[in-house]
Amino acid sequence: MADKAGVNKVEEVFDGKVFARHLSNQAGVYTMLDEKGVALYIGKASQLKKRVSSYFDARPKNSRISRMIAQIRSIDIAITQTEAEALILENQRIKANQPRYNVLLKDDKSYPYVFVSTKDEYPRVAFHRGGKSRPGRYFGPFPSAGSVRESINLIQRIFRLRNCEDSVFLHRSRPCLQYQIKRCSGPCVNYISPVDYKADVTDALHFLEGKNEKIIDRLAKRMSHSAERHAFEEAAHYRDQISNLRAIQAKQYVDTVEDTDIIALVVESGITAVQLMSIRGGRNIGSRTYYPSGAMGEEKGRVMAAFLGQYYHSKQSPPVLVLSNKPDDQDLFSETLSLAAGKRIQIISRPRTNRAKLLSMAIASGRNAVVLKRLTKASIEHQFQQLEKLLELDQPPERMECFDISHTSGTRTVGSCVVFDKSGPLKGQYRRFNLTGITPGDDYAAMAQVLKRRYTRVVKEEAVLPDLIVVDGGKGQLSQAIEVMQELNLTEIPLLGIAKGPSRRVGHEDWHMAWNGKTIQPPADSVAGHLVQKIRDEAHRFAIAGHRARRQKTMKKSQLEEIAGIGAGKRRALLQFFGGLQGVRDASLDQLQRVNGINKKLAKLIYSSLRQ
Repeated sequence: MADKAGVNKVEEVFDGKVFARHLSNQAGVYTMLDEKGVALYIGKASQLKKRVSSYFDARPKNSRISRMIAQIRSIDIAITQTEAEALILENQRIKANQPRYNVLLKDDKSYPYVFVSTKDEYPRVAFHRGGKSRPGRYFGPFPSAGSVRESINLIQRIFRLRNCEDSVFLHRSRPCLQYQIKRCSGPCVNYISPVDYKADVTDALHFLEGKNEKIIDRLAKRMSHSAERHAFEEAAHYRDQISNLRAIQAKQYVDTVEDTDIIALVVESGITAVQLMSIRGGRNIGSRTYYPSGAMGEEKGRVMAAFLGQYYHSKQSPPVLVLSNKPDDQDLFSETLSLAAGKRIQIISRPRTNRAKLLSMAIASGRNAVVLKRLTKASIEHQFQQLEKLLELDQPPERMECFDISHTSGTRTVGSCVVFDKSGPLKGQYRRFNLTGITPGDDYAAMAQVLKRRYTRVVKEEAVLPDLIVVDGGKGQLSQAIEVMQELNLTEIPLLGIAKGPSRRVGHEDWHMAWNGKTIQPPADSVAGHLVQKIRDEAHRFAIAGHRARRQKTMKKSQLEEIAGIGAGKRRALLQFFGGLQGVRDASLDQLQRVNGINKKLAKLIYSSLRQ
């Protein structure tokens, strides 16, 4: 799609005017780089020469653009055939490089879906996040995990589809609690025929597609037929399903035929928020607030364009987008999104009637989110200020990193590093370390290894250093941290050790400060103490989660690895087929032979080996 035109590099001075003079007026993408080759800004242009020249002409620039221009040492150019291709390439590069001067949609998680395993005899409805390799139907993406779980909850309540893992479903001898509370029809023990269950699955699929009236008509016919046969309990079941669907319609129905995303941009009190409300099948399936970085001072049209480009880069747009502000290059976005979806995508920035009401709702939600964000931000900033006073620091810390160690009797040791700044946790910058080469149970050596690995890399990559380092542990762990920092010549960073106090109660810890040798015990109502406790608890949680994952991985593999003739491919096939090691253990000889590559001889070997 793109033809690389080249990179112009100058060691100290970059003459943008001269560089732009030699560019063509074709469409393409430009990437502005600093002296280390790191992307400062990525943009697209219908005419490269004209667009790049505008950065270096005599017209006044705002302070942000001026700072960026002063750091440019080279510009990478990629020529495209059309401006639509340039738009796609621009957002691919922005996602990959996260340039500091672009408006960035910080969203490092894949979006959640409702998954229905339609290829199974008794399909399962489940929460799904990640790749779509498993055969079945995927509905979404949903704006939040909560909206997915709400949809699954409704499907279980109305249509009684199973949500259990296959490894559980295949080995039930009696129905589980879900059947008892009327949220599953008991297919695991044949309490419902495949034909009747399939009818419920069809209704559930229509529900997810927004075809509620079709479902209600079919349920009404079944209810009448059951009543004619004097199957009154069955008729009552259909009546309840219809009643539940009508109640959901009354609560969630939105008067719009087409699937629509409502996107409201709110800029207030120094905070930029984008509120996304999703309408699917006539239902409001939920909303979500995004806080793009680098958006302050930017024109609203540019911020809206940045959001559209990055949000819909990896997902299909619905037929209608209703926006609070007209994005830059609106026609180009409509063309590009339509090409990606294979159908016309309509972008409306001046909605009327019901769409205007929906946009007003989204704007109100966005404003409320900004108020809450401002209060949270002010609270965290106050905690950082109080921490400065409590620790007698020269200035409030801007960035804190906290470390913890987790293991079971010294085995499979995992270290964690969590990062906080004045906006809260920076989860995309968390790191885990699988530790090796230490004496089992030696927490001091473990802490030393984690800190050395963390800050050796930070120094090597010239990444951002913290203003305060917190280690979960007493003077022993703290002394290890001091030695590592001295070895790496990072002695200017304050080190704080958090140890359980004499009472060993939460909120009564001893704080050991390496820079002045003092030990304090903050009062229980100290807001600074609450901040450090929150960070330490997060490091502890993150370390335990990593340790459990490592332990589970080892447990899954170890017993199968010891069986002769079972290589990596067969292990993977067995674990995927039965949903885990426990499912393999519970499988019969006949079931084991159903796995691709497992013959009768191997099945007997696996069966006997896992029962020794």
